[in-house]
Amino acid sequence: MSTITKEPEFSKFRRIFFPIHQYELKKAIPMGMIFFFILFNYTCLRNIKDSLIVTNTGAEALSYLKLFCVTPSAILFMLIYAKASNILSNEHLFYATLSPFIVFFGLFAFVIYPHREWFHPAVETISALQAQFPALHWPLALLGVWSYALFYVLAELWGSTLISLSFWQFANQITRVSEAKRMYAFFGLMAQFSLILTGVLGDYFSDVKDRLPEGVDSWQFSLNWLMGIVVAFGIATMLIYRWVYKHVLTDKRFYDKPELPGVKKGKKKAGLWQSMKTIFTSPYLGLIAMLVICYGISVNLIEGLWKSQLKLQYANENDYNTFMSRYTIWTGLASIVMLIIGGNILRVCSWVVAAMSTPMIFFVGGTAFFSFIVFSEQLTDVLVRMGTSPVAVAVISGAIIVLISKATKYALFDLTKEMAYIPLDEEMKVKGKAVVDVVGGRLGKSGGAFIQVVLFSIVSSVIGIKATFYQIVPYLFGCFIVICILWILSVKALGKRVEAANKAAKEE
Repeated sequence: MSTITKEPEFSKFRRIFFPIHQYELKKAIPMGMIFFFILFNYTCLRNIKDSLIVTNTGAEALSYLKLFCVTPSAILFMLIYAKASNILSNEHLFYATLSPFIVFFGLFAFVIYPHREWFHPAVETISALQAQFPALHWPLALLGVWSYALFYVLAELWGSTLISLSFWQFANQITRVSEAKRMYAFFGLMAQFSLILTGVLGDYFSDVKDRLPEGVDSWQFSLNWLMGIVVAFGIATMLIYRWVYKHVLTDKRFYDKPELPGVKKGKKKAGLWQSMKTIFTSPYLGLIAMLVICYGISVNLIEGLWKSQLKLQYANENDYNTFMSRYTIWTGLASIVMLIIGGNILRVCSWVVAAMSTPMIFFVGGTAFFSFIVFSEQLTDVLVRMGTSPVAVAVISGAIIVLISKATKYALFDLTKEMAYIPLDEEMKVKGKAVVDVVGGRLGKSGGAFIQVVLFSIVSSVIGIKATFYQIVPYLFGCFIVICILWILSVKALGKRVEAANKAAKEE
């Protein structure tokens, strides 16, 4: 890398809150804006996908959807992406990845949802099939609202492909290790303000029943506005990405490699299956994948149970999305605070200490939440005398625990994971990251879904009726403890390799 413009050392205050040199703003601000728009869309889509599925089918259907729809779709996407990465430059690969999502979400709001009765099977048909095949109750419920299920799948893939893969892959390719310790927290800090905006807009456009004329579909109104913003922000993301290529990567202070990130001319790339073989036999990538999988399983076990309580409290799409939007505002505020703390932890402490924070917080918070649900019956009388109920307390306590866990994930887990990719070569950054983040991320969530589906099936056969989350809580709790321990051990093992890789990179 070329010599970087010398700047005075930061003041103590600036070192804590804003460790970016003035000349670096040309790179840091547009990258932060890209992250802002992508995360806004992801959060907005996440709230809407849950509102559509949970209120129309039930939280139990999420496990089947993640296992049998999201995971196969992620694997298919990874294969297409790895192949496309051999053909397209990184810039065009980004546009090709983003565009289909934007087109679908626009069509869903303005074409598919308004005419859903034309696309979906009749309710009577689904009910008859569920009576005939009770073992397929939840899959058939999803078939009855298949366009919602497709929306859910693509919203899930947005997080894996646009955040974990496309954005962070780009950031890893154009950022030095020395810059990452300062800039990655700044990118994340800018992006977390999108959660506040998502929550404010989601709340405004969802809590509209009293503001609309009688007979107007309030959920249709909400979808039109929110999906219109998603489409606009998607287009803005591509425009800023183009600006970075034209004005930042041509500035030698930020990027001085002979070629822009992407397919290098005259260099024969490894074939897809050869690349997959290399990736799957890499202990380094395997440990990163283990972190991603353990996170996915842990958060899925907690959120599935929490959303089952939310369904009992908020049965309407608008009410559910209103609650999730307000919850998102608090998540954004908590994430901003955690990013300021986390950014300084990254600069002061070792990679292992920073990376260990997320599984430890998940372990403590998840244990508290599961314990409350397990003993909720014994606490019912006490809670009623206090003027509340187990469901209300489960909703609020679950929201607090998930909020703190997610804020820590955004502030430390994501940043430490991305820093682990930087020492790798370009091939492993592109294809290895595709496997780890897209497929590994989906395997994590589908792993949690698989555990839930198996427990639903076993417990249903034992008790003779359709099992719900309440019947499988003790078993979920045990699985959660095991996964957290495995996560902690994986962080320790990866930490040794990260330190060795960074040391080797400095010596080159």
